[in-house]
Amino acid sequence: MNLLIENIRTYVPLSAADEKAIRELFHRKEFQKEEHLLKAGQVCRRLIFLEQGLVRYYLSDNGDEQTNYFNKEKEWVCDYPSFLPKVSSTVNIQALEPVIAWTISYDDLQIFYREVQYGERFGRVGIEQVFVNIIKQVTSLYTDKPEVRYEKFLRSYFDIAQRIPQYYIASYVGVKPQSLSRIRKRIAGLRY
Repeated sequence: MNLLIENIRTYVPLSAADEKAIRELFHRKEFQKEEHLLKAGQVCRRLIFLEQGLVRYYLSDNGDEQTNYFNKEKEWVCDYPSFLPKVSSTVNIQALEPVIAWTISYDDLQIFYREVQYGERFGRVGIEQVFVNIIKQVTSLYTDKPEVRYEKFLRSYFDIAQRIPQYYIASYVGVKPQSLSRIRKRIAGLRY
């Protein structure tokens, strides 16, 4: 839980009373590798902080999967378009490794906003970051070639790229695994 508290403290100052409220409102949960934190069709009912592990967000259409995001340790996991209005999700969130997480329900998050002195500021700053990341990702999908998307992936996820199976990286970039291999060879050739 200390990692969670330190992460919140990077956004807002916390008093001893704030820390006590956080310890009461968040709950520890573990997920096994390949277990879903959320499946399409379910309502996202928790905001999740990753203490350990790695997850991917993906869409599924007739058996085809499109990976569109990854989260790692010290990051927040949520399908906000489902969580905030309490509607069915269109996205799946799956553990790529065993996960240790701290979760808070929507109702408890409202208590957090009221009881933690700068709780609402924390929520605003967090959602602003999510919004900016989503806009960047959507823009990249429509304007960048796969090679550029792969280079952006390497910059954004340099610390976890080795932990993600190549077929998920290919899906994220928007190419088949064979095409990703060719892109990787071209990029490696340019570096030497």
